[in-house]
Amino acid sequence: MGERNKRYFVGIDVGGTHFAIGVVDGEGKLLAKHTMPTGAGRPFGVIVKEMADTAKRLVVRAGLAESRIGSVGIGVPSTIDSKTGHLIFANNLDWRDLDLIGEFRKSWDVPVYVENDADCAALAESMDDAAKGKNTLLITFGTGFGGGLIMNGKIFKGGDNSGFEPGHFVLFHKGIQCTCGNYGCVEAYASVSALVRQTKEKMQACPDSLMWKECGADPEKVNGRTAFDAAKKGDAAAKEVVDAYIVYAALSIANLVTLFRPELIIIGGGLSAEGDYLIKPLYETAKSRIYAGELLGMPPIVPARLGNDAGIIGAALLGTVHI
Repeated sequence: MGERNKRYFVGIDVGGTHFAIGVVDGEGKLLAKHTMPTGAGRPFGVIVKEMADTAKRLVVRAGLAESRIGSVGIGVPSTIDSKTGHLIFANNLDWRDLDLIGEFRKSWDVPVYVENDADCAALAESMDDAAKGKNTLLITFGTGFGGGLIMNGKIFKGGDNSGFEPGHFVLFHKGIQCTCGNYGCVEAYASVSALVRQTKEKMQACPDSLMWKECGADPEKVNGRTAFDAAKKGDAAAKEVVDAYIVYAALSIANLVTLFRPELIIIGGGLSAEGDYLIKPLYETAKSRIYAGELLGMPPIVPARLGNDAGIIGAALLGTVHI
């Protein structure tokens, strides 16, 4: 294919707090990227129009004409009907039963594909040499606790094509209420949103903790790094937060390993930047809790190669999978 006829693809990774848009080529190379607040409280149509308009501006910024764009892929933290692309339920955005493709095409009439955001990230990461040919589980620590499972080279969809929701199996009977409406879900304990809540609760109980300094003494500025940063400096209260959080996450991963026996586990989302400070204890704790771990072994846990760009690139590549 000549350079003039070469197609490019747009990926949109929608999160509870921000959405990120990227333009990639057919090999998944990221050419341009832009991130902005989701503003989840706004009307659905307003948000989707902003996504489309921002994507078109980014294409121009990348030096491309709109006619060079083969398709747009959107990754959403939602249950998706994979056959129709219909959005069924995105609990962290409070979106239910919506035609995301139709709404997007009101602003930009291009081929559009929609998948779960973690599935998109898993798709992108599965193309790495270390993951090729392996049954791979990707877990994303973000506003929610997302996951994508690549089995036999394909995204695991389940019998009804609604996919895989690891954040919403119950970790604790009569536990904390999740944004999905259920109680005790993994997401209520092992997402970054849960970590922020846990950090604030410990700060209130420990007014001398370094966590106060890490957030500038403003609880509204607490994020997923606050407890980790203070713990690395020796703060005992912060270490308690981090240790408890890692146990919640590790138990969740151990359950998934026992159920699906992946060959590789990839950790995505902002927390993956913690590296070995997160990965090593996560691995050791999960290893101690899986079924027949000493006999069957524990699959390696590694940080996402593409970092936070995995969701964008995977969403963009949906067009190359479908066309």
